[in-house]
Amino acid sequence: MTSIASCKQVHGRVVILLAFVFSSIVLIGTATAQEPLRVLSFNLRYGLANDGDNSWDNRKDHVVTTIENYQPDVVGTQETLEFQAAHIGDKLTEFTYAGRSRQKDGKGEHCGIFFRTSRFDKLIEGHFWLSENPDQPGSKSWDSSLPRMATWLKLWDRTNQHAFYLINTHFDHRGANARAESAKLIRRFVESLPSGSNVIITGDFNAGVNSGPYTALFAEDATASPATPSPVVDTFAAMNPDAKDNVGTFNAFKGTDSGARIDWIAASRKIEILNASIDRTAFDGKFPSDHFPVTAELRLPKLE
Repeated sequence: MTSIASCKQVHGRVVILLAFVFSSIVLIGTATAQEPLRVLSFNLRYGLANDGDNSWDNRKDHVVTTIENYQPDVVGTQETLEFQAAHIGDKLTEFTYAGRSRQKDGKGEHCGIFFRTSRFDKLIEGHFWLSENPDQPGSKSWDSSLPRMATWLKLWDRTNQHAFYLINTHFDHRGANARAESAKLIRRFVESLPSGSNVIITGDFNAGVNSGPYTALFAEDATASPATPSPVVDTFAAMNPDAKDNVGTFNAFKGTDSGARIDWIAASRKIEILNASIDRTAFDGKFPSDHFPVTAELRLPKLE
């Protein structure tokens, strides 16, 4: 006959064993859970512009605070000059910067990318120009007023143990045809990446929703047989399908939001979009840039 004392002893061992198994399951689940990725796209405004009270020196720390407050994991910046990137990097030392000038001589604006050093390893860095000769630095085509480019990285996410591509770009502000062709070029680049790649695009596209560039990037390709959907979706539209008014992202340093939403974050279709918004942070009525930064919180799919 088994004594009450021995039963209690066995029961205690079972409880401990079950607790161990349960805690192991929790730990395994935690280890494989995909941590969200916080993305920010921010046109900084050309740092040498004659903007008076809104000159770079008067707002550079507001730019830093805006980025810091959102706590992004990756940031795509446009109209970025070297000294602007250096100031942000000096203040936000947790980030590594990648970028180069759009001009052949190395002077001029970057489409820069900041990424959180503690989380990501840079596997590949690349650049191409929005032209008929994309591998030629400083090239421009169509009706583009200036050389335009895209910077891209392949990053290894140590937290989630997978890689993804981040592309940051800035379309021409004058050439309508150049913007449309640039969108097609970006889409072709995404489609050329290895099948199943996770891709995120940030940028100032100088074009609103339902424009030619927007359609070229996001609409179904009806010329293909069969017709194929775009490899990426507009994160803001996906999360805010009914938002039509007061979504402008160019604010002219005045906080105006009645214009077009020209700053976008796009993501691969299999990426889960948790949130997407427009950051209208101001400092005593002053705005850090003439564009509102735009944000997205994403969850990349688990590895099979």
